[in-house]
Amino acid sequence: MSTLVIQSHRTPLPAAWLQPCLDSVRDWALGNKFEYRFLGDEIFSPLSEDILQKTADRLPAASDLARLIALQAALDEGYETAIWCDADFLVFAPDALSLPRESYGLGREVWVQPGAGKLRVHVKVHNAFMFFRRGNPFLDFYRYAAQRMLEAHEGPMVPQFVGPKFLSAIHNMLSCPVVEQAAMFSPATTRALLAGGGPALELMLAKSIRPPAGANLCSSLAENGELSDGELDQAVGLLLARGSIVA
Repeated sequence: MSTLVIQSHRTPLPAAWLQPCLDSVRDWALGNKFEYRFLGDEIFSPLSEDILQKTADRLPAASDLARLIALQAALDEGYETAIWCDADFLVFAPDALSLPRESYGLGREVWVQPGAGKLRVHVKVHNAFMFFRRGNPFLDFYRYAAQRMLEAHEGPMVPQFVGPKFLSAIHNMLSCPVVEQAAMFSPATTRALLAGGGPALELMLAKSIRPPAGANLCSSLAENGELSDGELDQAVGLLLARGSIVA
């Protein structure tokens, strides 16, 4: 066994545009001769009842820990490399998405948003795409830290508590390896893409070390109304047809 790609989501899928996202990751995996595994709610089975109760209204936080457990389980099974992709991660340039020669890697977030009369950009890392090779120094630490943080936390929980917020803080100190082509699109970036270009898209590309080959499209943005499922469906179709973020 060599490489396993893992994804998870509740079923049935809440939006039609998620299916081509899942298909794109599966096709990318099989095209690279990786094995592919889709998990449903069973991904949460290893979590303690205390953590499940604390994250009952913050399921992404539970998922942030559950995916680490699933990745470690894959390495324990004998896989040399375990890769995680969120269900709303779309691979639109499969030939350009490859893993660096590192023992682990995180995704790249270049988040463009309006602010004080001009666009602002925040360059971070994310966990919508991650990989870990056997013997890497990071997964055990990240899993331990995420579990400790969730166990110790009391009261309301901010989004991305043990996900991108935590990882970006660690990355600022450690400079973790990054899969630069594994991007994340903000609403401003997605809308600029649909409009055929614009300052938000230009800024995102200017701050990206490598052009995106895949991106997390942030289904939570549709859930909270920042983007519509129709817009995300359009973005998926456009990216798959074009095979690039730019025409």
